Amino acid sequence: MRQTLLSIGLAAVCSAQLSAQSEFTLKTQTLTDPENQPLAVHPVPSERQLLWNETEFYAFFHYGMNTFTNKEWGYGDEAETIYAPTQQPNPKQWLESVKAAGMKGGIAVVKHHDGFCLWPTETTTHSIKNLSGNASYNIAEGFANAARELGMKYGFYVSPWDRNSAHYGKDNYVTDVFLEQCAELSKYGDDQFEMWFDGANGDDGYYGGAREVRRVDASYYYDIPNLRDRVHRICKNCVMWGVGGEARWIGNEQGYAGETNWGTFDPAVESNAIRQTGVEGGWQWQPGESDAKATDAGWFWHSGESFKSAETLFKMYLETVGRNATLILNCPPDKTGSLPAATVNGLKELGNLINTRLGSDLAKTAKIEVSETRTSGATRTYAAANMTDGNKETYWATNDGTNQATITLTWDQAQTVRYVQMMENIRLGQRIQDFKIEYTTDGNTWKELAKNIQTTTVGYKRIIPLNGNTSSSYGSGYQAKGLRITIEKSISCPTLSNLSVF
Repeated sequence: MRQTLLSIGLAAVCSAQLSAQSEFTLKTQTLTDPENQPLAVHPVPSERQLLWNETEFYAFFHYGMNTFTNKEWGYGDEAETIYAPTQQPNPKQWLESVKAAGMKGGIAVVKHHDGFCLWPTETTTHSIKNLSGNASYNIAEGFANAARELGMKYGFYVSPWDRNSAHYGKDNYVTDVFLEQCAELSKYGDDQFEMWFDGANGDDGYYGGAREVRRVDASYYYDIPNLRDRVHRICKNCVMWGVGGEARWIGNEQGYAGETNWGTFDPAVESNAIRQTGVEGGWQWQPGESDAKATDAGWFWHSGESFKSAETLFKMYLETVGRNATLILNCPPDKTGSLPAATVNGLKELGNLINTRLGSDLAKTAKIEVSETRTSGATRTYAAANMTDGNKETYWATNDGTNQATITLTWDQAQTVRYVQMMENIRLGQRIQDFKIEYTTDGNTWKELAKNIQTTTVGYKRIIPLNGNTSSSYGSGYQAKGLRITIEKSISCPTLSNLSVF
């Protein structure tokens, strides 16, 4: 009886399923893009990371208690009155000086490891709050106001490690001190582009008189997700550098990135060498920033220091901005609260050098031909002319499935060429893996240039010195009637938003 009932039940279920299937037919939905844009190669940058990358070249201003103690890392037990500027600090002069070098903004150090704060914070007495005269000048507020007046980007360095605070290393330091300090600084302007945190994880310090060693694990101690959320709620385009996880240290403090340099990264395999190159196929978009010193002493000002030559700094520029990284160049104010005259003059010389060498784009007068152009969309084209129109929103691309291409520039008269600059449309991810550059003097015979450079990645920006030498990159150049760029390998169809020749 049970067997019969079970058979009848199963038959009824099967009949119902067949009946239901007969009422529905499987339909295939086709999603179309009327603009025929290439699919993104993930990961891709956020809007704030894109805006940060566009800053390219900006300044670091190490100034504070260490300026007056001749130290690099203060212990944390320095009396507040040691900080004594001989004149009112002048952040506007700092920014005007670096703007002359072509920089687009700057980061002011407002709290270093010694814990002394250059704004009147509510989180500690170790600040300018109870000082008077020049020492009471609010650096954070003055710096933000000066940047806005000059139309420049700005941000703040605030050290997570605090050798003064009695709370450091304990549960309440992050909630009651560090996060509150970052929130206070956020309120000096919602237009900040970067907040800078170094990787110091504690050590010996004053710690409110305890004078002991305290170490933490930065991967969880500083509560980075909550930090990002609190800052981004006020400053939506502020990138959290370093332990903040939105941009990475390039792995050295010498002003160079890897010739191969990906904007993608995987923290699980990080090392200083990998930081210089990024990780192809890494699961995070975390582009590199190179921090370097423009002077020959420390990060803070020291008596007798010298400003590096314009040629030395231009080499740094080629090896950072020219290798898909940003360059933050340190220019320390002295005890007057201003940049020394030698620094101001050196920055002008650097700016003149960059403008002379990378200021006149020969690609704008060239005839450009490409091996393939992507089929246009409803309102968007992917023509070769998009690479030289000066519009960052337009770009050239090939069709899907075409991962190799050639771009040829020709002139009626021979041009003296020294550099080629390329920029991918990184909104759609970083793609190019290998390329080469050739030139011709007669339009028939082609010779490869820069053969001793790894012409692999491009990313946000790549500048290739055609003689293959960043140390003596200018030289006499090459007399070329044509340049040919061959993209030999790309993760997906290549895209270029800019192509320049200097």
